[in-house]
Formats: sequence, C-alpha cells, structure tokens
Amino acid sequence: MKTLKDLNFSEKRVLVRCDLNTPLNQEGKLLAIRINKSLATIKYLLERGAKVILMSHSGRPLGKDLKYSLKPIAPVLSELLDQEVLFIDDYLGKEVSSNRIVLLENLRFYKGEEENDEGFVNDLARLGDIYVNDAFAVCHRKHASVMIAQKLPSAAGLLLEKEVRTFGSILESPDRPMVFLIGGAKVETKVEFIKGIAKIADSVLVNYLMSKGLEEKNLFYKNIIGPGLEKDIMDIDQEAVNRFIEKIKTAKTVVWV
Repeated sequence: MKTLKDLNFSEKRVLVRCDLNTPLNQEGKLLAIRINKSLATIKYLLERGAKVILMSHSGRPLGKDLKYSLKPIAPVLSELLDQEVLFIDDYLGKEVSSNRIVLLENLRFYKGEEENDEGFVNDLARLGDIYVNDAFAVCHRKHASVMIAQKLPSAAGLLLEKEVRTFGSILESPDRPMVFLIGGAKVETKVEFIKGIAKIADSVLVNYLMSKGLEEKNLFYKNIIGPGLEKDIMDIDQEAVNRFIEKIKTAKTVVWV
C-alpha cells in the first residue's frame, strides 16, 4: 500500500476521495465529525503545494436530489482550513483546479458512480494528476471514484492508512472473545468480507436487512447473530438487542464496521 510519503505533490492536482457523508444533528446542522477526520490529509497535501480536489458521496439520492448536496460542507471546510473552499456542482469535462482547494458535488448525482461506468471513471481521472483514497468505508466498493486508482498514480491518505494499520493489528492478534458489528443493507458489497470475518471472529452481529441478505445467499454461519426472519420486523428487535448486549459485555475486542 503506497502512502502519501511515496509521492511528490508539488503543483499537482490531487483528487482526494473522502467520506463526507455527514449526518445532521436534531437542529438540522451538520455534524463535523467526518469532516474533521479528513483535515489531516487535506492539510498535508496543501502544505506540499498540491491543488486539492475533494470528492465524496452523500446518502442514496435517486438522481440529482439537492437535499443530498455537499454544498453546505464547503463553508464548514473553509472555516476549519482558514481558506476558501470552492464548491463546484458541474465538473465533468471542465477545469476545476483554479483554486488551491475545491469540493465537487455529490458523486452519486451521476449514475456512473455506483455503476462503475468506465467513461465516468475516465472523466473523473482527467480532473487530477494523482489520486488519494482517504475513505475506508468505500474501499470495498467497485465505484467509479474508487477505480480511479487504476488510472492515476495513487496512495492511501493519512486516515485510510491509520485505519488499515489499526484494523490489521487487531486481526493479527486480537484479545478474545472478538465481536464484529456489521451494519448496512447491501450484502453483495460485503460478501467476501463477511465470509472472511466469520472465520476469525467469535461472534458477528448483524441487523435485519443484513441477516435477510445472508440467508438468501446461504451464507449464514453459526457465529453470525441477527434478528429472526420469521418475524415481521425491519430492524433488530429486543430479543436481538439482548443477545447483542450479552456478546458485547463478554467481549475483549469489539470492532464496528
């Protein structure tokens, strides 16, 4: 795995795949937790003379739905970095690196992102000279913004490097019992991961949709725990919660992914 130390970023246009899928608080304001986690990589690149082009998804929009726009994140980033972050909503086929740092509109506004369309991969790759992935949560997905790594010189960002090394050290010598909590609904994107984890974890805790998907694919192992499918529910029930609590209380290592 190449890291930022392996590349020269001076005067380069650097495409950075972040995870800025930022939730809102009860007042409808952005929670800057994920934004803050991206700052170390962004600052590192800026300090080395790069022009930084940030990319991310937000939610699961069906087409261009402005309630999932990344535009509100730009002023937050500007304040945190103490310099202007230019937001660009229409970026394909255009020069976008006029500023030192820009934020592109939600990648999922383009169907080519999740479809991993080769043309869309190429369109994104043309925007930069170097690609940096700093979004651990999407690394397993065959999405266009991840596949750019096949088109440009690439490296892991500081956050991704830290998460990979931490994850690796946990798997190498965990304190047992080791419990994994796996969220999400798209089993097809996590099949290989789940198969591998189920072989080394003492317990794997999943939600209803993940549980349903695993049974449909005949991938249920004895140490995978989730809500029973015979019940008319769409989330974990109290029985499942109690079983989760029992496993977590006795665990010496808990990993939530």
